[in-house]
Amino acid sequence: MTARIAIVTTLELSVPDADEDLLLPHLPEAALVAWDDPEVDWSAFEVAILRSTWNYHDRLEEFLAWARAASAVTRLLNPVDTVVWNTDKRYLGDLAAAGFPTVPTTFVAPGEAPDDAVVAMDGHLVVKPSVGAGSNGARLFDGDAQGARAHVAALHAQGKVAMLQPYLAEVDTAGETALVYLGGRFSHAARKAAILSRDMSWETGLYADEKVAGTTATDAERALADRIVAALPGLGHPDLAYVRVDLLPTADGPVVLELELTEPSLFLALGEGAPERAAQAFRALL
Repeated sequence: MTARIAIVTTLELSVPDADEDLLLPHLPEAALVAWDDPEVDWSAFEVAILRSTWNYHDRLEEFLAWARAASAVTRLLNPVDTVVWNTDKRYLGDLAAAGFPTVPTTFVAPGEAPDDAVVAMDGHLVVKPSVGAGSNGARLFDGDAQGARAHVAALHAQGKVAMLQPYLAEVDTAGETALVYLGGRFSHAARKAAILSRDMSWETGLYADEKVAGTTATDAERALADRIVAALPGLGHPDLAYVRVDLLPTADGPVVLELELTEPSLFLALGEGAPERAAQAFRALL
């Protein structure tokens, strides 16, 4: 069968990731193709679905240029306008403005200095780039204002916007919940242990190793994630192959840590029937 669907990865991953291993046997119409392979003829595919393009943050302008070029000759999903919006975490400001609870975030662009009150925030402070994946460039500081400012300066030296967030202590015990939607429908949820421990401060490489297990989302988590997914067309982001909503617990209820619309792990191994549901959702795009 001639491949009609491109499952888009990168040349930097020498083997398929776990999601792709599970998905491809159920989707014979698809082939694994690297976005950064100059030999690929993207017009040969009816649909190109972004999956494990996990080096995009190191080559963002090149990646976005490729996405625009690919979308001119095939149907790119998620769509390029969504990708442009979602690859910079300043989208959290848009979600907050739309009335969704998010982790309080301050963005500091190159040439700007973080407010003293923010750096002196009680408890632990997370500093990371607004464009990043797999916790790349994320650092955790405990009462170390000098270290936090130095990391902001280091990110600025790389031309990156820094973002500062309080570390929400509830994640240490309850973890982070990722709710996965395929073709606009809820599929399954996963519980992720804290990647940044409150007792350490570190940086990762291409992506961080995660401790993840299947879980049942709480009613509050499901309600918030459902509202976000329902609102996305109204926010200008229709035609989505998948959505992953990452939530953190607080005493006042769940808040959005990230909204993953570009290349998230879908944790297909952790939802009964999830590989088949993903294949069905992607096949329906033809």
